[in-house]
This record gives sequence, C-alpha cells and structure tokens, in this order.
Amino acid sequence: MSGKWKTYKFKCHILLFNIFWKSARSDMKKIIYPIVMVFLGTTLYAQGEKEVGMDNMWGAQSHNEELSDAPRGKLFSDGNYAMFIHWGLYAQLANEWNDTTYYGIGEWIMHKNLAGIPVDEYKEIAKSFNPVNFDADAIVSLAKNAGMKYIIITSKHHDGFAMFHSKVSKFNIVDATPLGRDPMKELAEACKKQGLGFGFYYSQNQDWTAPGGAGGPDKDANGNVVSFEQYFESKCLPQVTEITTQYGDIVLVWFDTPGRIPKKNVEQLVAEVRKNQPNALVSGRVGHGMGDYQTFGDMEIPFSNIDGMWETVDVTNDSWGYAWYDKNWKSPKLILENLISTVARGGTYMLNIGPKGDGSIPEEAAYTLTTAGEWLKKYPQVVYAADPSPWDHKLSWGDVTRKGNKLFLSVYDWPDNGRLYLPGLQTEILHANLLGEKTVEKLNYSTENGWTILDIPCENSEKFISVIELELKDSFKVDPTLGLDPDHTLELSTHFAEAINCNKEKKKWMEKFGEWKHIMQVDQWQKDGFVSWELDVFEPAYYMVRLKYAGTERTVWKITSDEGKFIQNQQNASHVYHSYDMGWLKIDKAGKHHIQVSLIDGDFEKTSLESLEIYKIH
Repeated sequence: MSGKWKTYKFKCHILLFNIFWKSARSDMKKIIYPIVMVFLGTTLYAQGEKEVGMDNMWGAQSHNEELSDAPRGKLFSDGNYAMFIHWGLYAQLANEWNDTTYYGIGEWIMHKNLAGIPVDEYKEIAKSFNPVNFDADAIVSLAKNAGMKYIIITSKHHDGFAMFHSKVSKFNIVDATPLGRDPMKELAEACKKQGLGFGFYYSQNQDWTAPGGAGGPDKDANGNVVSFEQYFESKCLPQVTEITTQYGDIVLVWFDTPGRIPKKNVEQLVAEVRKNQPNALVSGRVGHGMGDYQTFGDMEIPFSNIDGMWETVDVTNDSWGYAWYDKNWKSPKLILENLISTVARGGTYMLNIGPKGDGSIPEEAAYTLTTAGEWLKKYPQVVYAADPSPWDHKLSWGDVTRKGNKLFLSVYDWPDNGRLYLPGLQTEILHANLLGEKTVEKLNYSTENGWTILDIPCENSEKFISVIELELKDSFKVDPTLGLDPDHTLELSTHFAEAINCNKEKKKWMEKFGEWKHIMQVDQWQKDGFVSWELDVFEPAYYMVRLKYAGTERTVWKITSDEGKFIQNQQNASHVYHSYDMGWLKIDKAGKHHIQVSLIDGDFEKTSLESLEIYKIH
C-alpha cells in the first residue's frame, strides 16, 4: 500500500469519525470515543511526520560500553533508578479541550490527530498557565525519598513551549505566562542542594508551534516559507545551548524522536552538549546512533540480559503528561518489580510523573513512589551498583541481582510451603540469609536434581518483596536453562523458543493512545512448523499447559514432549491475545526436556503465538 493511499485512507477515517461525532448523542460518545482512539492511536505516529514509523521516529541507537565505569556514566550505571517528569503547557488542559476529553498521552493533545488545536489557540493557553503550586524542593524530596538518583524534566516537548526562560523564543514559561519565574532554575538548585543529579529532556526534531519544526507550520507570521534548517539554527540549537549553560552542572540531555533529522544537525547537538557539559550523557534518541547509551521502547523491559548501557522509561500510571481521568496507578510492588527486573537485565529504570497544571504532584503518584522508596531504603544493595542476573532472565518466582560473589534473590511470589526452588546454581553456597530491616535469618538449604532448595518460612513477613542473600564460595556459575518448579507457573515466552518453519518477531502496539505493549510472537506457520523450548523440570508430574495466542478462527494445537507424550486440542481464537487451557501433559522424569508446539489447523498465516504457560497439577 503506497504512502499516499495510507494517508488518504487515514484522513477518510478521520472525516467519517468527525461526521459521526457531530451527530452522536453524548452517551454514545462516551462509549465510542475510547474504542476509536485505540484504532487511531496505532496509526498516529506513522502519520505524525510524513509516514515516519515509531521505530524510525525513535532513531537508530548504539551504546558506548566504555562509559559504564567512566565518571560520565557512573551515576547512570550505578544509580539504576531515576525520575522522569513530563510537564508543560498541556498539563493545563489535562487532556480536555472544548468540553471533550481526549484519552491518551497528555503531551500530544495539541496534535491534529487528537484535539487538533490550532497553533494560535494553543499559544493562548499560556496566558492562563499559572502553576503557583510548583514546589521544586518538594519534588526533589519526593524523588530522593523514592530512592531515585537523578531527575530529567521536559525543557521543551513537541508542542514547542519552553519550560525555562529562553531568550530565543518568547513562547516560554517566564515571558508568556503569569508565573513570571523559571521553575527549571528552581529545580536545578533543589537537586544540587539535596544531592541529586539533574538533566533535561529536549525535543530536537518535532516542534508543532515553531515554523520549520517537524509537524509545525511551514510558514512564519509574514507568510515566508521556513525550512527545518532555519528552525534548527534559530531555535533548536540555541535553546540546547541555553539549557546546557544556564543551569549549572547537568548529568544528561535526553533528546527524543529524531525522525528524519539530518546527521549533521545531530552532530551539532552532540558537540554542543560535549562543549558545555563534558560530564553529561546524551540519550540514545538523539539520532543516527550518536547517543551514549540505548533507550528501549516506552514501557519495555527486555526478556533477556542486555550488554552495555541502556535504560527503559515507564510511567506511574498510563499517561506521561497529566490527564485528569488517569487513575490507573502502578502499585508500589509493581514499581519495585519493574525496577528490579530492569536492573537484573542490566539496565536503568526511569519512571515518569506528570505534574498537574498548577504544578502540584498527584497524591497517588507521591504515595506509590514514597512507599516503594521505603522498601528500597531497607534493601539498597538489590538495586544500586548491582550487576545483572547470571540466569539472564526472570525466574518463575522473581528475579536476581548480584554484587561480586553475593546473589540477591528478590522473591515476588512467595511460596507458602516452606521451600524456594533455585534452578541451575553450580557454585557452592557459604551462607544463605533471609534479609530484613533489622534482622537476618539464616536459612538451611539442600540440593536435589541439580536444583538448590532453600528452607524458608511459610509465612512471608515482608510486605512487598522478600530478599534472600546467597554468599557463594567462588564467582557464580549457573546453568541458565528455564526451570519448572512444583510451586510456580512458568511462562515460556516465544523469545526463548527455537522457531522452525515459522516466523518469530518482536511486536509492539498501543493498548490505547500512548500506552505501549511489547511482546515476542510467532506467526506465518508452515504445515511442518513448530517452536521448541528447553526447560529443566524439578519433579515428574502431570502439568497443565496453556497457550497464549491471537487468531482469526478456531485453531488446533499440538503440544509434544521429548518423552513422546502430547496434547492435541481445538480451542477458540480472538483477535487479541488470550490464554487458553490446552490440557494435561505428563512428564515422567526429572531433568531437562524439550516442549514443542505445532499449529495443526487454523489460520496458518495470521495465528500468532505469544507464550506457553505450564504448572504442576496439585
């Protein structure tokens, strides 16, 4: 399908939707609008900058492994946890415009495929933007109490509004609003006073209000055509100079969505940061692989360990910028799990908050961050300056980080039978301790079938995540084979499978506008195609097998073990991923086995398998 036809088709969808919207009853709008936005959201980014898809908008990335131990990379590599702040003129709207709520990420509300706010009208919002409740000291205290080591805040997002005092453009928070002061200077000073690092987000390519910026007007106020190069030279580069020279030492400049920005412009941006802030990192999304580290897709935690310096960015609820309706807050436990598993894969976790239009922090965000921070104060060794898991992936009950010859087992799902099963550890244990805030409980342990079995209390005394410290005799040695223990469900993502005569690829989509999901899937099956996992089974038993897949029609699957046992069963299908029970599979012997899944009947091209779940029948 050609780019022109895609654009035409998309505009037709928008036109039809607008016709419906004008004639629909208010109660119908409440039902239909979120559904339509899911559809529009999946194509918005591709339409946002002349058919540039999101992978290209985020840009080619690389990382500099030599920076991990260098002074410039130490805070990033050792801190492992940071606060992201998306705050701008859009917070004043809170995702509402002309009595209509737009569901999705708040900082995109101006965009033509959301509220479609005209440039002149959007600029008028600044006259009523007066965030008098912004408290830099309180925000920095929140980040510090949460256990975060630095703060990155939006100095200018895609809407082009500068949240700092810019001499380059009067469209800034000091000159265009009643506030009349520079909150970025206050935040920089508060970070310095409380000992946190400070840095800026800057949208270098997209600027929807500046002539020449990607997605912005083509002409200036006098009707003169303005090129991207003119925008870059007159606004982008000078503003990067401002944020890197007027706020003291900064630790990072977080560029975003480079799209088709020319390489020479990226070279200029990097050179400017290097000149003014030689100890600051440049994010991977600066473009053309010229960043210092890699930033994964929004809300993405890798399945396996990743070498080098990298980060994942996430949100405390669903939206980056403040949205009045978004109450889907992550629990303290989920935040901790995401943080630990990111560190266990070798990365840094940066978690976003979206202040309100008045500058205050939503109390739910403050609660969940502070509560998670209380846990971190008790177990700092799990996260800070911690190395990734020697298993290379999550375990069925939690995850592992390490320091030297010590392993820290973070147990997300505490078993109630007094035993914790650890697969594949091949190094002698000197000490096994259950850690607490003030106490250390020595644990007994044994080995069986190549597994380590830890004797633990049946009742978990830790509110969120318990930590067991293993001190090893020598440097760690493990067999990273996925382990199936008697007490936990093992989810086998197709990421870990060998795919024969079928297609395995990474897939991402938006559940709603701005909320990204990332999986590995297998589709385009041939008649003799299959996927196969290797797993280490602790105990012979009957096991329930479930498949998670999406498809267009009923399917027949066959699940076979290397012992010759198999299940063959028909189940329904849905266009969204759904888990289906397939039946019982008997495993006769402990040890390593291969489990194979084949599609016997159904839509061979469009049926997509995400994972296999297996657990013991009790």
